[in-house]
Amino acid sequence: MKVLVACEFSGVVRDAFARLGHFAVSCDILPSAVKGKHYQGDVMDIIDHHDWDLMIAHPPCTFLAVSGARWWSDRKPEQEAAERFFLALAEAPIDRICIENPIGKMSGWRKPDQIVQPWQFGHGETKATCLWLKNLSKLEPTEVVEGRIPRIHHESPGIKNGMTRQQRRSITYQGIADAMAEQWGGNAG
Repeated sequence: MKVLVACEFSGVVRDAFARLGHFAVSCDILPSAVKGKHYQGDVMDIIDHHDWDLMIAHPPCTFLAVSGARWWSDRKPEQEAAERFFLALAEAPIDRICIENPIGKMSGWRKPDQIVQPWQFGHGETKATCLWLKNLSKLEPTEVVEGRIPRIHHESPGIKNGMTRQQRRSITYQGIADAMAEQWGGNAG
């Protein structure tokens, strides 16, 4: 399969698909944190150019997440731009699409098809993540574990391991990435 992972600098989801033999490309305005097939730039530059079979998109949530709702009235132009970008990804000419975002503004567009938690996929943490799906099945939990630590919410600001807090919070948990690759792509080899 040809898999586009939009708005991902970490390479976590891209590499989960690549390990199973798929042609997977990440795309972000930031350079990739690890080596791999990566387009640095606007995803709209490549979204129509490769006959993608699947896109998993992680659009920025700064102006969409409910955690920032108290500032929404002061950030209308930014929020409207974020909504337009999210919808452009949802309307991309790709047969199978998953758009990931936290609970927030886009639930008003339509309810997410699924909300997953890291603890359903081997990580003893909480981070409710909404998935809007097009022609994809809901992810089945792979390893439900004990522990419900909201680590991601308590991370301190600033640079750590060369990444900002926002960048660290945006990285997909490995267990979720592996479930996406295995359940939506399977082994290509």
